[in-house]
Amino acid sequence: MNPSSKELPFDEYVRHDATALAELVRNGDVSPAELLATAIARAEAVNPTLNAIVTPLYEKGRTVIEQLPANAPFRGVPFLLKDLELGWAGTALKSGSRAYRDYVSSTDSDTVRRFLNAGLVPFGKTNTPEFGLTPYTESTLYGPAHNPWNPAYSPGGSSGGSAVAVAAGIVPAATASDGGGSIRIPASCCGLFGLKPSRGRVSLGPNYGELWNGAVIGHVLTRSVRDSAGLLDAIAGHSPGDPYLIAPPNRPYAEEVGREPGKLRIAFSTQHLMPSQTTDPECVAAVRETVTLLEKLGHMVDEVPLPYEKTIVTEAFFVNVLSETAATLREISQYLGRPVQRDDVELNTWALGRLAEGFTAADVAYQKRRWNSLNRAMGQFHETYDLFLTPTLPRPPIKIGTFQNSASEARTMKLVDAMRGLKYLKGTKLIAELAEKSLGYISYTVIANMTGQPSMSVPLHWSAEGLPIGVMFSGRMGDEATLFQLAGQLEQERPWFNRRPA
Repeated sequence: MNPSSKELPFDEYVRHDATALAELVRNGDVSPAELLATAIARAEAVNPTLNAIVTPLYEKGRTVIEQLPANAPFRGVPFLLKDLELGWAGTALKSGSRAYRDYVSSTDSDTVRRFLNAGLVPFGKTNTPEFGLTPYTESTLYGPAHNPWNPAYSPGGSSGGSAVAVAAGIVPAATASDGGGSIRIPASCCGLFGLKPSRGRVSLGPNYGELWNGAVIGHVLTRSVRDSAGLLDAIAGHSPGDPYLIAPPNRPYAEEVGREPGKLRIAFSTQHLMPSQTTDPECVAAVRETVTLLEKLGHMVDEVPLPYEKTIVTEAFFVNVLSETAATLREISQYLGRPVQRDDVELNTWALGRLAEGFTAADVAYQKRRWNSLNRAMGQFHETYDLFLTPTLPRPPIKIGTFQNSASEARTMKLVDAMRGLKYLKGTKLIAELAEKSLGYISYTVIANMTGQPSMSVPLHWSAEGLPIGVMFSGRMGDEATLFQLAGQLEQERPWFNRRPA
């Protein structure tokens, strides 16, 4: 630790969100170096237990402080980057995989450059599952991240390390990305606010045009709504060559927080997408309590059945996951300069990539075309309703290890690994059961990834065991403004900022 930099007392540090910390810096009440010293001290105190940060970059953070832009909106605020997709020149980008354990980024991603221009001070990379493939954070390379509310439980994924760091008070905000719920899932599990922006709102350039057929987009996890809005203002916008363009907002998102949303028409459902599964009563209760709150605030709320059916997830999305995993394996081969081998990646990653070989290019194209039926259905749905409310997840936070393979599932993965019976597996009950089990946990969140709609998890409920349970609102394509307006209203009515893990 730099002895010349004193720390801001942690109790004072954690009382402020990123917006307030930046105000302290502007007023001269605290220096960026003092904030960074406090963040590093907090990281060193809790990270050995929580495993949120997997690549400390303390010295690089101190270098950033020496080059901070003078009038940046978040000047001097400590920050962390998820170890996936976002390149920061000169730093490791392992993507949670031993295949990339030696990879170092040569350039900054466009989003990282925008975060730096906003005055943020990154000083580490956060834990993620291998290639962000799972809704829990338990990679072989890094080991599990632990939920600060109870370390025996998962913080969710794939942005689990970022969620842990924010919930534990290491930083007020950290990057996250969402291809099937990976912003909203850890937000729900860790008592945070997490908004997935509309497709095209945040660039993946220059290294990617799109990921997962446009399902993936990046943003942040925060404790306050205004931080999420202000940080989206900082990074929103296209880069040259982006495949998607979207109309800019009418005004900065930071101005939407605190703005009256008016009387909204909101539909809700607690129905589980998979007939073989049920939504946990505590997650149902979270939604119904939210409905009561919404009605108190003057909104019109109707209960409706889910406006889509399960094969849009178990087939149309699952085949996308398989094909994208196979593409990742091909990229690894290119990076390594040799054919990718079984031991380069985790068993599940390898098996999903091999399983993709049982599907044809026509299969992939056909299932992607089915996404349009979902887009049109949800577009029509939002002709009637401003927002759609569901649980973020169908169950409260899970214990670490819950979704690790059973012995029979491991045998199935090894069967796929051996390439025996792949043609038989395609379209059989076994593959359907695999899809239903793996996607049942994220069946609410994944819809907005397929449609590109904005969607947010709001921390309004805690379980009887004291674990956070989020509720999710999805809005019209391109309409983050209404989500921020409602989130600000809910935050004011049911504050959560000062509710923190012990």
